[in-house]
Amino acid sequence: MQAMKKFYDVVYRIVLVICKLLLIADILITTEAILGRYVPFLPDPSWSEEMVLTLMSYMAVLSAALAIRRKAHIRMTSFDKYLPAKLIQFLDLIADLAVFALAVVMLIYGWIYVSSVKGFYPSIPTLSIRYKFFPIPLAGIVMMIFEFEQIVDDILVLAGKEATA
Repeated sequence: MQAMKKFYDVVYRIVLVICKLLLIADILITTEAILGRYVPFLPDPSWSEEMVLTLMSYMAVLSAALAIRRKAHIRMTSFDKYLPAKLIQFLDLIADLAVFALAVVMLIYGWIYVSSVKGFYPSIPTLSIRYKFFPIPLAGIVMMIFEFEQIVDDILVLAGKEATA
């Protein structure tokens, strides 16, 4: 179990670093675009808006996958104080299985869609438009990784054993 926790920790740190780099790139590109509009000798790249939106979509789905591992997503806990602990643990497992199923759908159908898209960014004719839609299957993969950990933890808790987290 300890080896699996280390694997998830490494994946988490890698995705976190990627999110940080995407945020830095977003800030730099946006800064250049804004300065390019108001400072006469600086260029305003025509591709800045599309690139910022694309990078932001990667950052959004990857950071949402990170929230799965930290259990930081919005949860309905209104009835938790009225329900037995075992039922709450079972419902957590059901919820995690549903999110895992969503991740599988995102991976499969996202990849089908990405594979079928043809063309290029209008402002960057050398960059395939597929990159705009690739965050969907990418999020599916990362969500599956972190949800698998949560499902294992849920099963361990239901079995009365200590979770890996």
